[in-house]
Amino acid sequence: MAGEHKLETTQDPGLIGFVKHPVVKVILSLSVFTVAIFVLHDLVAGVRVHDVIADIRSVASLSLFEALLATTVSYLAIAFYDVISLSSAAPGRVPNRAAYLIGAAGYAISNLLGTSFLSASIVRLRAYMAAGVSLPKVAIVLGTSWLGFWSGFALLFGGLMVFHPSGLSKIFALPDALETILGVCLGLSVAAFAIWLGSRGRQVSWKKFVFPLPDARTFLFLTVAGAVDILFAALCLWVLIPADVAENFVYFFALFTFAIGVGILSHSPGGLGVFEATMVAGLGAGARSDLLAALVLYRVVYTLYPFVFAALGLAVGWLLSQRRRVDAATALTQDLLAPIIPPLASGIALISGVLLLVSGSLPSEGSRLDVLRDILPLPVIEVSHLAASVTGIMLIVLARGLYRRLTRAWLVAVALLSIGIMTSLVRGLEWEQALTIGSSIAALVIFRSAFYRVEGGSVFDLNLNWFISVSAVMVAVTWVGWFAFQYVEYQDALWWQFTWQGDASRFLRGELAALVAFILIAIISLVHSHAVRPALKDIPPRVHDILERSDDAEAALVLMGDKEVLLSPEGNAFLAYSDTGRALIALGDPVGEAKEARRLIWDFREKADRLGRLCAFYRVSDLYLPTFLDMGLSLVKIGETARIDLTSFTLDGPKKKNFRYAVSRGARDGYRFEILPAADVAAHLPELRAISDAWLDQKQGREKSFALGAFSEGYIQNFDCAVLRNPEGAIVAFANLLPGGSHEVCVDLMRYDDRCPGYGMDLLFTHMILWAQSRKIKWFRLGNAPFSGIEAHRLASFWHRVAHLIYAHGGRLYRFEGLRAFKEKWDPVWSPHYLASPRGLGVPRVLYDVNVLISGGVRGLVRSSRQRFRG
Repeated sequence: MAGEHKLETTQDPGLIGFVKHPVVKVILSLSVFTVAIFVLHDLVAGVRVHDVIADIRSVASLSLFEALLATTVSYLAIAFYDVISLSSAAPGRVPNRAAYLIGAAGYAISNLLGTSFLSASIVRLRAYMAAGVSLPKVAIVLGTSWLGFWSGFALLFGGLMVFHPSGLSKIFALPDALETILGVCLGLSVAAFAIWLGSRGRQVSWKKFVFPLPDARTFLFLTVAGAVDILFAALCLWVLIPADVAENFVYFFALFTFAIGVGILSHSPGGLGVFEATMVAGLGAGARSDLLAALVLYRVVYTLYPFVFAALGLAVGWLLSQRRRVDAATALTQDLLAPIIPPLASGIALISGVLLLVSGSLPSEGSRLDVLRDILPLPVIEVSHLAASVTGIMLIVLARGLYRRLTRAWLVAVALLSIGIMTSLVRGLEWEQALTIGSSIAALVIFRSAFYRVEGGSVFDLNLNWFISVSAVMVAVTWVGWFAFQYVEYQDALWWQFTWQGDASRFLRGELAALVAFILIAIISLVHSHAVRPALKDIPPRVHDILERSDDAEAALVLMGDKEVLLSPEGNAFLAYSDTGRALIALGDPVGEAKEARRLIWDFREKADRLGRLCAFYRVSDLYLPTFLDMGLSLVKIGETARIDLTSFTLDGPKKKNFRYAVSRGARDGYRFEILPAADVAAHLPELRAISDAWLDQKQGREKSFALGAFSEGYIQNFDCAVLRNPEGAIVAFANLLPGGSHEVCVDLMRYDDRCPGYGMDLLFTHMILWAQSRKIKWFRLGNAPFSGIEAHRLASFWHRVAHLIYAHGGRLYRFEGLRAFKEKWDPVWSPHYLASPRGLGVPRVLYDVNVLISGGVRGLVRSSRQRFRG
């Protein structure tokens, strides 16, 4: 039935809603980052960039080797998280070496890109689900891995406090004995938890959800892996920093973990800038070039070194999977690697973009510039600097397009990287940088087949999180330039100085050009995200022909004009769908000839894949369930449809006494029922419009769309309308009827004004049902009851239990039980309908998008607690 029972109000979002507001989120994240940059700038004032470079070159080979070794051990331990967790939660589903590669590569990629863009959990989740591991199992794997991380941290920190007392005295005034006791307590807590888990593990339950915990053996293995991971990650920096800066390892370790947390909070990729500021401030070293050199080397060793190895390993694996014969092992390799390649390519673009920006913020190599002076004119050098800066920021923004597997993003990335090579050579003979960018092109060429999606929007598209991250990168790169040229006195004339020695001027102009490009991209993204789609779509003539032969009355909702139509090549079947920007969502089953309809389902799936969208089918019956299962979609029951069997319907019986009363009372009071043929509806549109507007005002609601009808003159004139007239002959209530041939009729909009009596809706409904019965129509469709009839058994699927929880406790959002109770009065036959969507997190994403299509979001769904269902 239509949306007359969907009411909305505006509720105070409270503090949580305020903090989650996009503007507040941007301000908070950038504030943390900006403060960190200012702190870092004050702390290192007086340090020259040449001194930092000299200290980097003077780092002992042994220290560098120890840092590389510590990083290697840390990532080997990280990879064991998933190997151990999968062997416990999903044994045999993913080979150990594949889990090892995915775990290490996932963390290497996310450590580079930062959690604001994607986390290691997302990379691993997509890879394991592609290999056939269910979402609940993947959630257990990820949760178990986190358990290992924190238990390892507790064990390691406790051990340091026991064997290195007085370590925290620099932070807290703790006696050595008390610090030792606290360390022992941490260790005993880990041991006690392992004993509690026992040999069979435990289960933690919340409401109807159960999360299994690993057995003690698995837990201890994970704890060891976590302790080794954290210890050697800290040792990577410890062996690089000057010996006199951090003599207290316990304090250093606490500061190290705190700096990582602040970096995550800032949304900067990899905590860039924030981590460094926290470490410099916490160590109290002040303006020391050797400490900055150590932090720069730590970035290279712990972030870039694993990423490069991950890229090489994935490239080899991808090439082998593309060239070898197709077998089960090859197919599994492709399934596992396919979700990792896009974020890897994003990291490649990000590194190249940052490299171009940072190199433009540093002084040029004098001897190389002298060579160029004899070959190229100065204007070419100046233009190359500007081009390199703009290319750098465009590559950073483009990283998101590569993550979405867009073909055009890949093409643009190769073009920009090619420009990056030329500008690197032209502006300063930076052959090392050109070689690095050339390697990036080679990697993208290897991964070419992973970028197959076509999308109509811009590849330079920013969402909120990536806007924050790119802004942080811009601030960090700008600070690098200010730091490098801090001894050049700023003058307005610098902007207009064009000389061979004008590195500071070129830095200023390059950063301005990059900033302008970034602002333009952000504005275009903002305008695009708020673009108003055309309200109405043209309905192909073939759709009307198919509808005339269809037995599905709700298929007529396509005539709303708010959905796109996909026709089969032969023109005997169609799908109505909407594009949310994230998903293509079809409404109901395909309509028309069955064979063409099945082919159309696959055509729709292929279209979504080309566009880089999720593919979903909302409110489908069981007619094509085998086809949905064949394409790997998840089926979730989302409610039931109520239909009255008119071959046996009668008003007799005690349950129908209210309807009999409405009929007799209406006759006595002079109310008349009438069917307006579709051809006559136009003449009554002003009267119907007034009733509809009054109904919306009374309900404090607004028109719905997509899966529900709405009052529009072009739409309402397609159907017969049932009306209720008062004794004066004025229409006080109406409902339009969607035809389904002689098979069924469905009530769509049902609206009334304040002149309608309290029994008016029962009267109108009863007459409509009797009218349909008199025309030998088999079924009268009452509409749908969301989340109705869903099994709540503890062994039911995860999403079915969530749906039942919403149905049972979601009364503040929607009267689920009240709507079913209203329809139940007619003794209908209930039939299930389903959502066919990608597995795992695809289910809530699609349901949210459907809610946006129908109601405009959560606010469009929420009703006032003062409103009452009027049936």
